[in-house]
Formats: sequence, C-alpha cells, structure tokens
Amino acid sequence: MAKLTVIIPFYQKEPGILTRALASVFAQEFKDFDIIVVDDESPYPADGDVVTFSQEERARIRILRQENAGPGGARNTGLDHVSPETEFVAFLDSDDAWTAGHLALAHAAMTRFDANCYFASITGGDAFYYHFGIDDLEKTETVERLSENPLLIEIPGLTQVMLKNWSFLHLSSMVIGRPLIDTVRFDAALRLAAEDVLFFCDCVLAARRVVLGGVAGAVRGEGINIFHGVDNDSPEFLSQQFNTWVALDRMESRFAERPAEVASLRSYKQTARRQALWSQARRVKHRKLPQFDLLARWALRDPRILASAIQLAVGKFSR
Repeated sequence: MAKLTVIIPFYQKEPGILTRALASVFAQEFKDFDIIVVDDESPYPADGDVVTFSQEERARIRILRQENAGPGGARNTGLDHVSPETEFVAFLDSDDAWTAGHLALAHAAMTRFDANCYFASITGGDAFYYHFGIDDLEKTETVERLSENPLLIEIPGLTQVMLKNWSFLHLSSMVIGRPLIDTVRFDAALRLAAEDVLFFCDCVLAARRVVLGGVAGAVRGEGINIFHGVDNDSPEFLSQQFNTWVALDRMESRFAERPAEVASLRSYKQTARRQALWSQARRVKHRKLPQFDLLARWALRDPRILASAIQLAVGKFSR
C-alpha cells in the first residue's frame, strides 16, 4: 500500500479544474502515494477530468461517489477509506495545485521531527490578499527554528497564534499522520464556513508535534469552486455566519481552560453576530424580509444575538 494518500473533495461545474490539481500531484518528487477523489455529487463528474491521464496514473486514483455532503463530509469520506497501512494523508482542494516538492518536504519534515501534523505555506493571486506565509510568523511571534534550509519552525503557543489570525493555514498545504487520520474528522454540518478552522484546531490539540514549513507547498487556484464565493448579500450569507458562530462556540468549549484563547473566540463570535445582523439590515433596506427562521434558530442557540440586534437598532436610530 502507498505510504501517503491524497484526498481531493470534488464539486465543480467546469471541466479541467481537477485535471490541473491531479497533474500537480503526479508531478511530485515524492512518488509513494495513492489518490482518493470524492465526487460530492458534482454537477461536472470527476471522471471527465481523469480520462486524460495515463492508464498507470489512473490506476492510482480511486473515485468515491456520494450524495452531496459538503466539503467536510467529502473529506471525511476520504479519511474513512484510507488504508490502515497508510502513514500520512495530504489534502488538496480540487481547484488548487501543489508545488513539485510539497510532499517530499512534508514527508521529510514529519519523519525527521516525529511530527504528525504539518502545514506548508501557500501562495495565491490578488483575491488571496489576506493570506500570509509561515515565514511571516517570525516577525510577530515567538518561534523555534528546526531547520534553516528548508525553513521549518514550530510554535510553542500555536493555538493562541492560530486564534489571533489563522490566515497562514490552508487545507491544501496540510498533511497529517496517525493517529489523527483515525480520530479527527470534519464537522460536516458546517457548510460554507469554518469547518476547516475547527479541523485545524482539533488536529493541533491532538497532534504529537506540529511542524510548519516556510516553503510554499501549494498555489491557490482561481477556478470556480462552489464551496466558496458566498457574498455578503446572498441568502447563504446568514447560514455562513451562523456556521461560523457554531464552529467558534465549539472551539470555545475545547479551550475552556485557556483564557487567552477564549477571549479571542468570543471576539470572533461577536463579529459573526454583527456581520449576520448587518446582512439582515441590508435585506430590509432593499425591501426584503429578514430570514426569520434561521435567526430564530440562532437566538435559541445564542441569546446574545438579541442584545446585539438591540445595540444595532439603537445605533441606527441614534444616527
């Protein structure tokens, strides 16, 4: 069996996007891998992008088909089908691509430093402006250099750093090992937002050791990915913010004994409330009814959103 399994969730509506991702996998210097593509009831089937590869390459690809379960559910299906003999799992979004040395660097770092969680840097276009590299963490955080070339670091207080700003983390540059493969899963209910951040936290908390690499392991794609692209005025935006709040609330329970982390999470939760309420205020401004059903569900889980709504209303009337 392969030493490493690549998991690619797939839900696209244009041909060619998966071809680019798979080509970057087959271009890896590290060759001991197999691939699981989870076709999450994609409008454009995964098979159409796989036929372009050689018979030998196609033999290393397993396509699993399922009813639509969202990105977290698709990745969970992939994790559930990883061979017990596989030592590592690397994630790749179907519209992203790896740099040629990504798997080799990840495998070497995790083996040398006995780590079972690894994050590389990732690059992207102008739309990815908020993301920053692992090497930038040295400018603001206390880090320990494990290697100069390639740059490998670890951060003793990684959870606090993550919760201040997790924009240096991305699933397409993440590799995990045993026992995380067996025990950590995505919350599939958190569609549209935050399932990745909750997974990051759970992996870091459960990991034996986490190593971060300064070399870019992936390039974020510019393709059409139906998992993303929810704008502030779309009906899905309220669901996105609610899911974000739910994920943050669950993370808060995991960090109950860590005051700094709890403070960060509560601040993010309040931001999610405000974003949600502003979206509903814009609906009213455009003579549309608020999304009362979801707001009621939110208020049952989180009565503080009512206080935030009153504060918003008072602020508008005072102006």
